[in-house]
Amino acid sequence: MIFDFDGVIADSEIIALAELQDCLADHGLTLPMDSLIDRFLGASLSSITAALAEHTGAPVHDDFREVWYARLFDRYRRELQPVPGIMALLDRLDCDGVDYCIASGSSDRRLGVALECLDLAGRFHGRAFSADDVARGKPAPDLMLFAAARRGRTPGDCIVVEDATAGVTAARSAGMRAIGFVGGTHLAPVAKRQAERLARAGTFATSANHAQTAELLLGVPSRRPVDRVED
Repeated sequence: MIFDFDGVIADSEIIALAELQDCLADHGLTLPMDSLIDRFLGASLSSITAALAEHTGAPVHDDFREVWYARLFDRYRRELQPVPGIMALLDRLDCDGVDYCIASGSSDRRLGVALECLDLAGRFHGRAFSADDVARGKPAPDLMLFAAARRGRTPGDCIVVEDATAGVTAARSAGMRAIGFVGGTHLAPVAKRQAERLARAGTFATSANHAQTAELLLGVPSRRPVDRVED
């Protein structure tokens, strides 16, 4: 099982998107939250800054990352919580002997801080992978393939849990099945629309909470072939 992190394990996207919205506005790009989700949920920082540079016509300097991270990490340390139900799901996977890992579009730095805040660094030691581990982040398949290889698995043996279309596209491009997760706080106002977008990207099922995720993961039918989407 390959889990996205932000919005699937950590209920962090509600914080990250709010701080990103403020930082973008400070640099001249004002977006309502639904547009921010559509454009940047699951996106790498490099793609976000590229979009900002295109909008403003000016280069985006390193201080953008540092200001956003400073705001983000301060709130993580005060507010960050796991997505409800994820701890019980991980415990159940452990009991059933099901291997799992993280494939996050975040940087190593952001992922590491969040894992520490949730007291999950030890649990995911050696099985938390980020966009920094590969040349191309999501929606390219590189990170999914990297995570599977590090866990000694073939793509067809993997099921991915994702809340963003970029992650679903990455999973499908890697030849993996994907479950769309819409139970994060950030998706509450747009859960139905996001479920539809994830389905169009190629999910085989949608989960509104981690009790449903457990049913889908542990009661999933026998493995069937997945058409690999050429990158």
